Amino acid sequence: MQRVIITSTLQADLLAAINDCEHDKIFVLTDTTTSSLCWPVISSYPYLSEAHHIEIGATDMSKTLQSTAHVWDELQAGGATRHSLLINLGGGMVTDLGGFAASTFKRGINFINIPTTLLSMVDASVGGKTGINYGMLKNEIGVFNDSKYVLLCTDFLHTLDEGNILSGYAEMLKHGLISTQEHWEELIAFDVTRPDMEQLSHMLATSVAVKERIVEQDPHEHSIRKALNLGHTMGHAFETWAMRHERPILHGYAVAYGIIPELYLACFKAQFPQHIMRQAVSYIRENYGTLPVTCKDYPELLELMTHDKKNTAGIINFTLLGGIGDIRINQTATKKEIEEALDFFREG
Repeated sequence: MQRVIITSTLQADLLAAINDCEHDKIFVLTDTTTSSLCWPVISSYPYLSEAHHIEIGATDMSKTLQSTAHVWDELQAGGATRHSLLINLGGGMVTDLGGFAASTFKRGINFINIPTTLLSMVDASVGGKTGINYGMLKNEIGVFNDSKYVLLCTDFLHTLDEGNILSGYAEMLKHGLISTQEHWEELIAFDVTRPDMEQLSHMLATSVAVKERIVEQDPHEHSIRKALNLGHTMGHAFETWAMRHERPILHGYAVAYGIIPELYLACFKAQFPQHIMRQAVSYIRENYGTLPVTCKDYPELLELMTHDKKNTAGIINFTLLGGIGDIRINQTATKKEIEEALDFFREG
C-alpha cells in the first residue's frame, strides 16, 4: 500500500521511509533540471552520502526506452540487487520513468517518489501508474505498481516557473470538476499567476485526497478511476500533436486544452451546466491561452485519439460529467460530434 505524506520535515520523513524499505544500496534518479535545483537539497543528508546518483535528460522528450535503458545500465553498474531502493526525485517524467525502471529491474525493486513539480505532486507520483512514451504515443509502455512512499514537500514549489505551476494547476482544476462545488469554486477564484503558496499547499492537499480516494476504489482503472481521465482523451491528442509538430507543450496545458472540448461534449451529451462550462473555458483561456490547431488537423487528432488506452474495440471513449462530481465514464461520441467539439475549442 502506497503511503502519501505531505511533509515540512523532508530529511526526517525520508529517513523514516528509507528505513521502512528493504535496501542494500540506494540509488537516486533525477533529470538535468532537478539535478541542479533539487538534488543538492537531499544529497546533503548524511544517510544519502553513499547513494548512487543517476541522471537523465529533462522534459517529456526524454521519457523514452533509451532513457530507461540508461537507468537500468546505471543500476547494473552500481551493483543493484533485488533488494536495492530507487528514489525518484523530479517531476512526472522522472517518477513515471523511474517507477517503470524500478518495477522491471530484476522483476521489481522498491522505489520512493519525491515529486518536485506541482503536476507530479497532484498527479503523476500518486496512484501507481508508471511508464514511458513509445512510438510517439504518450505512456504507451508501462505497468501499475505503487511506490512504497510518496513524499510531498511543497518547498520544491518555489523552484518552479509560472508555466510549471500552471501545468500542475490544470490537474487540480480537473480534480475540482470531478469532486465538489466548494473545491471547484476555490480553485477558479485563485490567482494562479501570483500564487499564495500557503493557500496553494492547502488546495494541493485537497486535490491529492481526491485522487487518493478514487485510486483506492479502483487501483487498475477498470471503472471509477477513469474519472481521472477527464480532459485527457483530447488532451493527450493535443500533446502528441504538438510534439509531432515540434511545438511541444507541458502536459498540464494539454489537459487544460482537453477540458474545453470535453466539457462542450458533456453539455449536450450529459446536460453539464453551460454556465460552469463557460466559467471553466474562461479561466483556461485567460491563463493558458490556446493551441493553434486548424480544421486541417482534425484527421490527425482523431487518429491520435483512437490510440488512447481507454478505448475499446477502436471506439473513442471519454469521461464526461453531468455536473460537478457527477461522473459519466465510458462515454462515446461520433466523428461529427468530436469535430464540433474541436470547432468549439478553436472558436467558442
